[in-house]
Amino acid sequence: MPINDLDLQELAHRVRSLPAVAAKNAIEVVADVFGGGDWWSGPGDDGAVVHDRGRNLIVGGEAMLPSFVAQDPYGAGVAAILANVNDLAAMGARPLAIVDTIVGPRDVTRRILEGLKWAGELYQVPVVGGHLTETDGPPSLSAFGLGAAEKVLSATHAAPGQELILACCLDGRMREDFLFFPSFAERGELLAGDVRLLAEVAESGAAVAAKDVSMAGMIGSLAMLLEANKLGVEVDVDDLPVPAGVPIADWLACFPCFAFLLTTPAEKSEECTAAFTARGLTARRLGTLDDTGEVRLRDASGSAVVFDLKRESVTRLGR
Repeated sequence: MPINDLDLQELAHRVRSLPAVAAKNAIEVVADVFGGGDWWSGPGDDGAVVHDRGRNLIVGGEAMLPSFVAQDPYGAGVAAILANVNDLAAMGARPLAIVDTIVGPRDVTRRILEGLKWAGELYQVPVVGGHLTETDGPPSLSAFGLGAAEKVLSATHAAPGQELILACCLDGRMREDFLFFPSFAERGELLAGDVRLLAEVAESGAAVAAKDVSMAGMIGSLAMLLEANKLGVEVDVDDLPVPAGVPIADWLACFPCFAFLLTTPAEKSEECTAAFTARGLTARRLGTLDDTGEVRLRDASGSAVVFDLKRESVTRLGR
């Protein structure tokens, strides 16, 4: 896969310099106030694990960018469900419920609720309640997910020698206004089963850790997956599955509707990829985890370090 008009060093710089990657540094304040967490029951993963009478409950939340809510309140409602469902899936959880908090003018809050309802039905997760404040001021939306996991996918489980797998949907079309790659029309109701598949690979042992590819892009999300244990990996961009017609730089920078990075024991790699390809999704081995702490990109021209996790942290939680 050619890098289009960017050479490897430029591509590495671009994915490292994404505004959403820099924005993750702000999470440092959580460690300042609450402490660094243990990367299991505290901050760090896509959701927090709450142990309750032998059950692993997963809880998490997402706040939508206010300018996005104002520009596309229906889309923000959809995105709030998507972000929470993907975060729960990345923890090996099946989604149980969503609650929300909504503030804004009545016409805006109604469109938000309509987006929440549509996406909740698509992903077969109920929106069970929340809070609504009607105001003439700027709108805002946050949503919170609850799920249950028999086996938790946690960044703490990632280790050298494990294989890195990308499981994704390549069917869709990039939005023109910002880098979001939706697959709602193409996958439809299949998405509900797609996200629950991560719980299945967790339970079978075919995957032990995962991270959904979100606003930080694929490589930023990968660094967040590996920073807990300060691991490294080299990703060959010539081998990377990319949607037709999408420049690789945009693919590495976007928020896909369905894209997950998973780590798996080497002997389970084929089992993990087969679980996704059996559903008509794309799954491919990207590399082998090592203990260098370097997240690297490679092509025929050489290699470029994007993050050195021995010296830095994207979220700054693991200090």
